[in-house]
Amino acid sequence: MRVLGIDLGDKRIGLAISDPLGFTAQSLETLECKDLDTDFAKIRSICQERQVEECVVGLPLQMDGQVGTRAKAVMAWIEAFQKEVPCAVRTWDERLTSKEAQRLMIHQDLSRKKQKAKSDELAAILILQTYLDYRQNQREPDSLMDED
Repeated sequence: MRVLGIDLGDKRIGLAISDPLGFTAQSLETLECKDLDTDFAKIRSICQERQVEECVVGLPLQMDGQVGTRAKAVMAWIEAFQKEVPCAVRTWDERLTSKEAQRLMIHQDLSRKKQKAKSDELAAILILQTYLDYRQNQREPDSLMDED
């Protein structure tokens, strides 16, 4: 089952996709935002081509967990998006993914220009990978109790 990770920005949409078993997230591409119809058509096409069964969209909650202006805009986008794709659409808390992406790019010594180009893509990977890790941990059985 493939899962598509989506980092929705004002200007760009970062995309990442899972491997067929749903263990790892890989970079897919970054879309330049056009309009809803164009953006949805492109993502719908990717979902069909890659046989995506689930989309995970990063939800930018405020640091205190509250839903702010940006999160409300993302939720409105998701509401419209759900009508356009034939798969489940979930949200995932993306707090600190942008900072983590920036930290990783600085560690890799990328120029500011390259950081700007890669930030949405890397954020989508982080969103998807944390979701996949969480989902995998939910499937693992509890540790066995010590027997006497």
